[in-house]
Amino acid sequence: MAEEIKLMKGNEAIAHAAIRYGADGYFGYPITPQSEIMETLMDEKPWETTGMIVLQAESEVAAINMVYGGAACGKRVMTSSSSPGISLKQEGISYMAGAELPGLIVNIMRGGPGLGTIQPSQADYFQTVKGGGHGDYRLITLAPASVQEMADHVALGFDLSFKYNNPAMILADGVIGQMMEKVVLPEQRPRKTEEEIRREQPWATLGRPESRGRNVITSLELDSSIMEHNNIRFQEKYKKIEENEVLYEEIECDDIDYLIVAFGSAARISQKAIQLAKEEGIKVGLFRPITLWPYPSKILNTYKDKVKGILSVELNAGQMVEDVKLAVECKVLVEHFGRLGGIVPTPQEVLNALKEKLIR
Repeated sequence: MAEEIKLMKGNEAIAHAAIRYGADGYFGYPITPQSEIMETLMDEKPWETTGMIVLQAESEVAAINMVYGGAACGKRVMTSSSSPGISLKQEGISYMAGAELPGLIVNIMRGGPGLGTIQPSQADYFQTVKGGGHGDYRLITLAPASVQEMADHVALGFDLSFKYNNPAMILADGVIGQMMEKVVLPEQRPRKTEEEIRREQPWATLGRPESRGRNVITSLELDSSIMEHNNIRFQEKYKKIEENEVLYEEIECDDIDYLIVAFGSAARISQKAIQLAKEEGIKVGLFRPITLWPYPSKILNTYKDKVKGILSVELNAGQMVEDVKLAVECKVLVEHFGRLGGIVPTPQEVLNALKEKLIR
C-alpha cells in the first residue's frame, strides 16, 4: 500500500498504522473508548493481506500474555485497552519489562477510579509513567495529541521498543481516540522474515537447533545477587533512554511570562487558551511533553528562570504536576488545573485558571 490520506478516528489510525507497519499480531479485548482499534483490524482483515494475526482474547489478562508469547518469539505484537483493562494487564507488562521483551501497548484513557466513566481522562499518568505494575521498571511512554500522531506513534513505539528491548505504551485520552482528523498513513512495511528475526533478535525463541541449546525467556531469578545485577543493568538501560529519546514540543515560548505544560487533548485545549491570553496581552507559551517517559525534565528546567509561573493542565486531579515541580526544582510557582469525571475543560476555563492561580 502506498502513502494515503484519509479522514478517520484516532483509534482507527492506530489500527491502520499497525497493519502498515508490518505488525505480526494484535491481541485485545473490547472496552470503551478504544474498541474501534480491534473493530477496525477485524474489518480490514490483515491476515489475508499481510499475514497479521488479529485475535480477541478471552480477557485482558490473556491478551497481554499472548503479547508476551509473541514478543518472546521476536514478533512485532501489540495490544490495546482502556484504563480498567490496562490495570488488569499490569502484571504481564511487568513480566515483559523483567524479561526485556519488546511490545506495544495502547491505552485510550477513561475516567476512574474503578469502572468510572467511559468519558475521556488523563488519570492513568501515575499508572503508566510511574511503572504501574510491580518492580523497578519503566515503560517508554508516548503521548499523541492528534490523529496523525496516533498513527505515527505506532511505528515510533515499535521501533523504540525493539531498540531497547523494552515495552512501549501509547498513552492517549478518549478525546484523541474518538476525534476525527485527516491523517497521512505511511507506506506498507514488510513483515520481518524468520531469517531477519534470527539475525536481529538472536535472543528470540524460534525453535533453535539442538546444538545451540535451550533459550528460556523469563523474568524469574531466584538468586538475589543475580536479580540485583539484572536490575542494575535495567537502570543503566533506562538512563540511556533518558539521554537519547526525549521528545517534546514548544509552542510560542519566546518572550513569555507564563508557561502552560500539557499533553494529549489538554495540550490542544491549552493552545487555544494561549491565543485567548495573547488577545488580552498575557504572554504565555505551551510546553508539550511527547514522551511522558522519558520526561523532558532538562528542557523544562530551563524555564525556571524565564517565567513567573507554570500551570500544569491535565484531565485529572494533578499527576503530571509533580514531575513539572521536580523539573523546575520548585524554583518557580507551579500550579495545577484539571477537570475530573470525564469533563473536558474549555480554553476559557484554562485561561481563567491561569489568571486566578498565577497572575491573581
